[in-house]
Amino acid sequence: MTNQAVNAHRSERTEARYHSMNGYAMVLATVVFFVLGGFLLARQLAPVYIGVLFVLAAGALVPGFYMLQPNEGIVLTLFGKYQGTDRSEGLRWTNPFQSGRKISLRARNLNTAALKVNDKRGNPVEIGAAVVWRVHDTARAVFEIDDYTKFVSIQAEAAIRHLATQYAYDTGEDLGSDETTLRAGLDTVANALKTELNHRFVSAGVEVLDAKLTHLAYAPEIAQVMLRRQQATAIVSARHQIVAGAVGMVEAALKGLSERNLLTLDDERKASMVSNLLVVLCSDNHTQPVINTGTLYT
Repeated sequence: MTNQAVNAHRSERTEARYHSMNGYAMVLATVVFFVLGGFLLARQLAPVYIGVLFVLAAGALVPGFYMLQPNEGIVLTLFGKYQGTDRSEGLRWTNPFQSGRKISLRARNLNTAALKVNDKRGNPVEIGAAVVWRVHDTARAVFEIDDYTKFVSIQAEAAIRHLATQYAYDTGEDLGSDETTLRAGLDTVANALKTELNHRFVSAGVEVLDAKLTHLAYAPEIAQVMLRRQQATAIVSARHQIVAGAVGMVEAALKGLSERNLLTLDDERKASMVSNLLVVLCSDNHTQPVINTGTLYT
């Protein structure tokens, strides 16, 4: 068999809806058969074998009963052949010779442990996620995968590891300002994770309802170094804003003095004034005033 034929065969194995019979009506039929058979045997109104047949018929109907809760399905097979999936709630009845496997269709949570992986830059980071998933195609979940819950867990870990290598933890000189990072682009990263998980889970008949990162941090061995780097970046940014603000204030002061004709300053006095104002405005510590009793030139 060629690969195309195998793939075509596998793609046909999808869920088929099965329409079972109302269980309460079949309970009534079972009781009627049993009572009628017992009545015939007790009263001897018919040959014994007829009464026995009614009793045996009632007993044969009993294995066909099953009950389904809301958001629950049962995969039915007859001698190894898939018959369909019943999602009807309540008491149901089907062919007693069929066997069934119940599957929960409710949403489930998967919280992955913090995984240690390398980001796009090669820095070791710890990353974890919470995935909300549910069985969408019961036939695929049962017949295509040996254990779909274990499959989901393993594939979710693989998807998270692959996702972490596609993005850097944080921005840097080697990245553009508009590039998505794990720390700043949580929504984009979450959507990418959900898309990849759905792609990985399709063969298991599982769909992802939501996926979000729950843990993101540098690995312990570089956490202190990266913290100092972030602190240095923050200090440089703060200094840049302080200097820009100070220059604006000095410019406004010189412009105001000139417009009001309060002082006439030559270039040397302007330079001295600018220097003093920048020291006062940009200094980390409180400045100490110095009284000059002479002139600037003595």
